[in-house]
Parts: sequence; structure tokens; C-alpha cells
Amino acid sequence: MNINITDLVKSVNGLVTLPDVFIRINRIVENPNSSTSDIAKAVGQDPSFTVRLLRVANSSFYGFSSTIDTVSKAVSIIGTSQIRSLALATSVASAFDGLPNGLVSMEHFWRHSVLCALAARSLAKRTGQIDADAVFTAGLLHDIGELIIFSRLPDKGKEVLLLVLDSADELPVHFAEHQIMGFDHAQVGGELARQWKFPPMLEECIDFHHDIKAGLRFPKEIALVHIANVIALMAEIETKNLSDVSPIDPLSWKIVGLDPLEVIEATIEEVQNEITEAEKLFVGKP
Repeated sequence: MNINITDLVKSVNGLVTLPDVFIRINRIVENPNSSTSDIAKAVGQDPSFTVRLLRVANSSFYGFSSTIDTVSKAVSIIGTSQIRSLALATSVASAFDGLPNGLVSMEHFWRHSVLCALAARSLAKRTGQIDADAVFTAGLLHDIGELIIFSRLPDKGKEVLLLVLDSADELPVHFAEHQIMGFDHAQVGGELARQWKFPPMLEECIDFHHDIKAGLRFPKEIALVHIANVIALMAEIETKNLSDVSPIDPLSWKIVGLDPLEVIEATIEEVQNEITEAEKLFVGKP
């Protein structure tokens, strides 16, 4: 069975659509002549997103000392590129609600995704060099290709899960996908990012989070998402032992300049403390 990734992704475009508010904001951010007032105007056209934005801006996620009660204030304080990331992060879960999936729990899928996003954001802050909000969104979306596979290729998706469960050493999911389909969920997610015209950094982080050597333009961001993915798994199963999870590519630590002995345990504890509020902010109802 030959499966074309491009056609596979195109097959979901009628079922899943990118929120209008993200499309508007993305267009404005890409325009060098736009202003913060243009962004605020675009946000204000979507009452649901406005509610989410103000909720996030006033949460411990940002920890601002004063109340942010207007869209224009939120935009000016948070920043235009970060608003774009938030527009995507706060609406992607609802966008995929209509995609049929009988193989995995959506609650479990989004919990892992949010844990990965929180870990990526925390690690990015530790580096002091990376846009933490953008990497948060990359972490949140890193496995989005799985939902397309489970929806459009459920038989193949089931084969993959059975192969993983039956393997003696718990074969990594992306290895099993390559054995069954010839490609993996990261490649599918990367193609979705291209078709939906995501910012290039998001596209590469999604596409290469299991293959960090392949990403040439944003190596640090990709490495952060790669590390965060494993830390999220550790947080889920409540372990601090790296032997309990898939290995982290040692190159990723060199790329980001962090010491695993200094950051892994602290990051696990941090994301476990933040997950409940973050789930309400990013995958809960507006």
C-alpha cells in the first residue's frame, strides 16, 4: 500500500480548518508594515479568542503583576509574535475536535502535548536565547500528525500500536510507523504545517522532533522539543529515571547548552505543578 503524505494531509483539510483568528493574525504579523493596533483589531473580531487571550494573560502562565483587561494592553505587553503563537495554541485543540479517532484517548493525547509544551517553554527560558512562547506552541503541536494517522489510516494506526505493544523492548512509535507505513507522525505533522503555512520554526520542530540532525534552520528549537517530549513522558509516568523512557539524543543537550543533571528533575516537577491550569487554558472550553 503506497501512501502519499501530501494527499493524506489534504484529506483532512475538509474536516479540520485553521481558525480564522490565527489566519488573520498570521497575515498581519508577516506584514512588516503592520502595527500592534492591527493585531488588537484582528483579535477583537473573535470574542471567544479574546476571552482566552485575557484569561491566559492574567494567569500564572505569564505572572504579570497588574491586571490586563484589554486586548490592546495584552498585545502590547505580550508581543505580536507571541500573540500569534497563543492564537494557534489556544485554538488548535478545538479545531481537531471534529476529526474522528477511535484509537487513542484525546484527553491523554492533549495531556502529553501540554506537558511537552510546558517542558519546552521551561527549557527555552533556561537557555535565555529562545522565544519560549513559540517553542511552547511547537511542543503543543509536535504530535499532531498522530491524529491524522488515527483518523485517516485507522487500520495502519492500530497495526503500529500493536507492534509497539508486542515488541520486547517497547519499540518507539515513530520506528513502528516507519515499519508499517514507510513514514512517521512527525513527517505527517510537518506536511500539515507546510500546507497550513505555519511559521517555519513550528514546521521544523514538528517535522524533525525525532530526527534533530535533519533540521538545519532551527536546531535549538528542535532540540528543545525533542528533549521536552521525553521529559513529558517522564512526567506522565512519574519517573525521574531516564532508563524508563525513550532515549534523548545526546546531541540535543550539546545544541541547547543545558546539563541534563541540572534540569530534568526540576523541569518534571515544574510541569507537573503547571499541568492542571495549562490544560484549562489551552485545551479546555473557552
